[in-house]
Amino acid sequence: MTPGQLDPRGPRFGAGITSVLMLLVIYFSLEPATVPIAVGILAFSVVMFTFGSTVGPAKHPFSYLYKFTLRKFLKEPTYLEPDKPVHFAQVIGLVVTGSGLVLHLLSVPNALPISAALAFLAAFVNAVFAYCIGCQMYLGLKRLGVIR
Repeated sequence: MTPGQLDPRGPRFGAGITSVLMLLVIYFSLEPATVPIAVGILAFSVVMFTFGSTVGPAKHPFSYLYKFTLRKFLKEPTYLEPDKPVHFAQVIGLVVTGSGLVLHLLSVPNALPISAALAFLAAFVNAVFAYCIGCQMYLGLKRLGVIR
């Protein structure tokens, strides 16, 4: 694969995993007795977004999981996508989940399920419809000249 280019199915695979994790956070955050489980799952997600934000989407743990499990059963991708928008989307995911975790730890009511719901929405849309909201934000900011 070309450096700076990604198989677009990899980030969608990761978004599917993130969707399931965020649904679990929402579910476990509804009952006070299971909130610590929700916090743990969200903390794990924050760590995963930190990986994607620092080392890039090609070296993300979910990317390796995709490469060594599902990828070998699929045909070559028909196109590749640039990794910079996906990297930016990982930063946005880190901001959303990280702020939800921090706000929850500061005892802000419903911060946990709200941030998980926002992250679920973005991940689900990416996984199911191949529409990356964070990537579109990147492209919009690039068109406006905010990002070079």
